[in-house]
Amino acid sequence: MITAILTIDDIASKNTPAIVDYLCDNGIKAVMFAWGEMVERNYDNAVYALKKGMIVGNHSYSHPAFSQLSLEECIAEIEKCEQILDKLYKDAGVERRFRPFRFPYGDKGGANKEALQKYLTEKKFDKLDDRSITYPWWKGQGLDKDIDTFWTFDFAEYNIRKGSDFTSEDVMKRINDTAPATGAPLLADGGSHIILLHAHDETEELVPQYYKTYLGYVLDNGVKFAEPGFIAR
Repeated sequence: MITAILTIDDIASKNTPAIVDYLCDNGIKAVMFAWGEMVERNYDNAVYALKKGMIVGNHSYSHPAFSQLSLEECIAEIEKCEQILDKLYKDAGVERRFRPFRFPYGDKGGANKEALQKYLTEKKFDKLDDRSITYPWWKGQGLDKDIDTFWTFDFAEYNIRKGSDFTSEDVMKRINDTAPATGAPLLADGGSHIILLHAHDETEELVPQYYKTYLGYVLDNGVKFAEPGFIAR
């Protein structure tokens, strides 16, 4: 068996409600990381995700590379998104039980990494329960200790863009890769994963219902999605 937790970055998009409906139809509860500016543009779609049972976490306000910012700028990005999320949960009528965070691009802040981990800990952000992940590189990189949410497998479907030679076929190759250069092979029996997908209207335009294609394929090939849990503080 292959177990996984699904995470979806960059909500809210125009296609967020359709993604949420597909997840609900398949009994999948995802952690959806909110890009603050995009929530402001598609506010009702983010509310919809919460009302349908998704967990919405912080993905910064403007989605910058944190290693290019000062520590103060990094914290400002997080806190501005926090203000939006507090209002979002209130407007949705949903209790905000968990506060996960994911760095844009997985960029943990460069020289400010340790200070940012300390900040996330002190501000009581929640760590996704990753104790079932046993890949040596996961612990070797300290990902088992970091508070922010990283991933073991990335569909990389965000690379499908006009003018790019990256196609949906390349996503399928990634799914079936038995020895990826980074991360862990998704379809290896006994695997445990945090999977990364994105809510992007640009991808939807080129590959309609791409989330159904990729998630449906992995479901058909033995991936079982678990409800996200968090490690007690």
